[in-house]
Amino acid sequence: MYIDATEKKWVILVLLMTAVIIGIITGYAVEFNIHPPSNVESIDSTALHLSDEFNEDQIGVKTDKSGMVTVTMVAARYGFFPQDITVPANTPVKIRIASADVLHGIHTPDTNFNTMVVPGYVSEVNTTFPRAGDYPMLCNEYCGFGHDYMWARLHVISRDKFSNQGE
Repeated sequence: MYIDATEKKWVILVLLMTAVIIGIITGYAVEFNIHPPSNVESIDSTALHLSDEFNEDQIGVKTDKSGMVTVTMVAARYGFFPQDITVPANTPVKIRIASADVLHGIHTPDTNFNTMVVPGYVSEVNTTFPRAGDYPMLCNEYCGFGHDYMWARLHVISRDKFSNQGE
């Protein structure tokens, strides 16, 4: 099969460009420790309120003996529960969230907290909020007519204030 010299040059150019782009993406992912979600944990969305972790009495902010802060949330039309969350600044925070009904997303502007909440699965994000302040938590996946009312408030306070909060 005969391939014109100009076509060969274009094929080589496209292959080189593809290799360079894949190399840049791989280098960026390695440099900034970016990786796809690996926590695949399924849950029955219809019985979410009956589960041990996501029932109404168990959601919210908890601190274990090692000092790890875990936030457990539920996304349901048209709100995030609990509505107000307070976490310490400069402390690792594990956020676990499940959807009770449809696909949702949760995004906190000016932070690196952004994830999709798929029904039937638990979404888990480990992050640290470096600056104290109040941040909105918004749904970034259209979930129905009340989508624009779906929000929560994240309060990031200093570690000292957070540890004194329980006293």
